[in-house]
Amino acid sequence: MQAIKPVTKPTKQRKMIFQAPDHIRHKLFAASLSPELKASHGVKTLPVRNGDTVRVMRGDHKGFEGKVTRVYRRKYKIYVEGLTREKADGTAIFVPIHPSKVMITSLNLEDKWRKKVLERKKEALKEVEKAVAKPLEKPPKEIVEAKEEVIEEKVIVEEKPKRRKRKVTKKPPAEKVKKKVEKAEKEEEKPKEKKTRAKRKTAKKKTEGET
Repeated sequence: MQAIKPVTKPTKQRKMIFQAPDHIRHKLFAASLSPELKASHGVKTLPVRNGDTVRVMRGDHKGFEGKVTRVYRRKYKIYVEGLTREKADGTAIFVPIHPSKVMITSLNLEDKWRKKVLERKKEALKEVEKAVAKPLEKPPKEIVEAKEEVIEEKVIVEEKPKRRKRKVTKKPPAEKVKKKVEKAEKEEEKPKEKKTRAKRKTAKKKTEGET
């Protein structure tokens, strides 16, 4: 199976969020629980639902606490009871808030499936704590010896005879230069043969005519 690379481009991240299916949108509605709920249930976060009591932790309405009346998954917003504002014409409308800006102070546990989720998460947390608390047990000697034998066999199989590289004796460039210099010196030492020019016959003819 091919590994999925994490998306780092902001435009692609926004596209993935706004085109996400419903089961992923549900996870993106997770909000942190209050310290009391964390201690009692052993869970840090849970998705916000209708009927949960939440407290606004950031923004203009920081500190406001109320019950969730509506969860709008399409726009990633929730509406809290009593948190309204007036329009220009005087009508009151609910102020939408992102679920990451709130903290759950009390849970709506009417749904039996939500109770099972809390129980399952609590058990998983206990198992993790036990594993951390237990000291690391040493494996038996037989298993350790068997592992060592397997490792040695692998090393023996992987080792291949090394090929000997032939050493090529290359003449250094200095020797070639010396030979060229010696040849040039020998050529200079040899005396150059002077070419004798043939005498002109015209001079002889003139001497014969004068006589």
